[in-house]
Amino acid sequence: MGRWYCRLLLLLLFLVPGSSSASESTFKLPDNAKQCFHEDITQGTKGTLQFQVITGGHCDVDCRLEDPDGNGFYKEMKKQYDNYTFTASKNRTYKFCFSKEFSTFTYETVAFDFQRGEDPPLLPGEN
Repeated sequence: MGRWYCRLLLLLLFLVPGSSSASESTFKLPDNAKQCFHEDITQGTKGTLQFQVITGGHCDVDCRLEDPDGNGFYKEMKKQYDNYTFTASKNRTYKFCFSKEFSTFTYETVAFDFQRGEDPPLLPGEN
């Protein structure tokens, strides 16, 4: 896919209406590296991770989400983009990591958005 397509998907990713709380960032992930982020979530709250590789070698990364006990409950390999929603089973810190450990020659630029809570409806009366 062309770079214009990557950028279009990134733009659409961040045009989604905001929720009660969100973290977003864009960062460079070097070859043969791993970068982790942490989010505090209250039990019963929905969490949504959206990510997009916007530049780099093959525009792909590995992604993993872990619960507060270190148990992985989402793992995708060599993905360009994805969207994953879950409900927190515990009050504590959840971790998500992006990895390029399978690559030894190029970096990737990754954008992500982590939302906590429910998105408001787009239209009045919508559920």
